This record gives sequence, C-alpha cells and structure tokens, in this order.
Amino acid sequence: MMPKFEGGRNIAMKVPPHQYEATVRFYKDVLGLEQIEELLPAVGFRFGSNQLWIDRVPGMSQAELWLEIVTDDTNKAAEHLAAAGIVRCDEIENLGRNFDGFWISSPASIVHLVDGKPGSW
Repeated sequence: MMPKFEGGRNIAMKVPPHQYEATVRFYKDVLGLEQIEELLPAVGFRFGSNQLWIDRVPGMSQAELWLEIVTDDTNKAAEHLAAAGIVRCDEIENLGRNFDGFWISSPASIVHLVDGKPGSW
C-alpha cells in the first residue's frame, strides 16, 4: 500500500549571508508579513496558510527554497521513494536523532523534508 503524502505548511528559504538582512527586511518591512514570534531566534513569517522560514546559510551563492511533505508513515514513504528512484540526501542538514523524517531531492533538485509529524518545525 502506498503511503499518503500531502504538502506541509513549512517553506524554508536558505539564503546566503550577503542577502540575508535584505531578505528579512523585504518580508518584514516591505511586505509587512506577520513575524512568527513564538519561535525566536528563528526568523519566520506567516505566509498565507504556510510558514516561511528564512535561514542564513554560509557558503551558498544563491537562495534556495526547501519544501515540506508530510506522510502518514515515514518508513513506507522511504521505501516508496527509493523504489521510484528518488534520491535521499540526509547529509544536507542534521534533523536530530529523534526526528521522524528525512531529506530528499526532487528530479528538479528541489529539497523536500519528508516529515512524519505534520507541523513539527
């Protein structure tokens, strides 16, 4: 049986240090989006029904968007995705020992967090 997948509410924007402050100002001051205060020092904004997280990442030359996919069974999801030839890329960011999820890359090189706990960021 195929695991159930659906889009999660979290979008991560990984931004190089030289673009970080201007990017945060854009969402906060120019667009006036509501900042997610309860998870400071993380920088996040309410983005409609989603949450947009902005992370400063040294060594990057351009920004990337990372998306969250939630599933009802991460073990079945891992098997299904591997059988479909989808590349797992857990080395890109440590999720911690107790996190029920993993990283994949889509065929277009978009990073996705496959998360067994909806809204856990």
